[in-house]
Amino acid sequence: MNLTEAIILTIITSSTPFVLAGIGELVVERSGVLNLGVEGMMIMGTVSGFAIAYTTGSAPLGFLAAIVAGMVFAALFAFMTLGLAANQVASGLALTILGLGLSDLLGTGFVGLNRAKIPSLDIPGLTDIPVIGPILFGQDALVYLSIALVAAVWWFLYRSRGGLILRAVGENHVSAHALGYPVRLIRFGAVLFGGACAGLGGAYLSLADTPFWGTGMTAGRGWIALALVVFASWRPGRLLLGAYFFGAIWIGNLHMQALGGSLPHWLVWPPQFWTGLPYLATVIVLVMISAGKGRRGVAPGSLGTAFVPDR
Repeated sequence: MNLTEAIILTIITSSTPFVLAGIGELVVERSGVLNLGVEGMMIMGTVSGFAIAYTTGSAPLGFLAAIVAGMVFAALFAFMTLGLAANQVASGLALTILGLGLSDLLGTGFVGLNRAKIPSLDIPGLTDIPVIGPILFGQDALVYLSIALVAAVWWFLYRSRGGLILRAVGENHVSAHALGYPVRLIRFGAVLFGGACAGLGGAYLSLADTPFWGTGMTAGRGWIALALVVFASWRPGRLLLGAYFFGAIWIGNLHMQALGGSLPHWLVWPPQFWTGLPYLATVIVLVMISAGKGRRGVAPGSLGTAFVPDR
């Protein structure tokens, strides 16, 4: 495997958590709910997935545990925001803080431990094709699942009656309620889906990307996943492209730090600059979008607004 292939493979691996967490949050926001707790759900998926996989020796059980952990946290968020009509921004921030603290507590006994990565697919004859073989046919199952999930969400939102109803709830929950649609139930399902995706994305970090557990492993990826939804203008296809864009920036900063003194003098910056580059890029992209977005970039009409039925 040459250097180009290796870099592309690492970009795909680093982008997959963004794809998984981002597509879940996109569905949540399409329903009119703003969940800022993605980081907390991801970190709980990271520690739960690694703990169960390490204890049982089964990666599938680890991924299942991560999905459950993400859904439990999502259900807590839904109880506060949908059941009690609590402020969505404050509830999401509280969920993130809770997740970061609880993950440290639960992961204490697993710090420094590691396990084998989940295996990559190996299709004889196809994987051996130069350059494109390992890239297209040599990924792990979660990479293909993430792409399939984006396609499934696109089909659901734009080609199914259920997706039309969910988008209607997100645009105007009062009108959807007047038509007889169960707004809170629909949003509850969307929030649970978002939690499952965030938990799965978190588990990918500790079981596939870097197969160990360490405090704060998500390192802000949940916040970038939130920004990706805006970057994509709430559209699944754009989100997939944006996830790979930010994945390239994320892995690029690691390569820049590794190269160190071998870089040209005008690229020699303090390590802190390269570490902060993905977040700086996130801010710049969001500012550019906000400055030039038209009607197609407008958020769902009821996004972030609590729904309290009048009858």
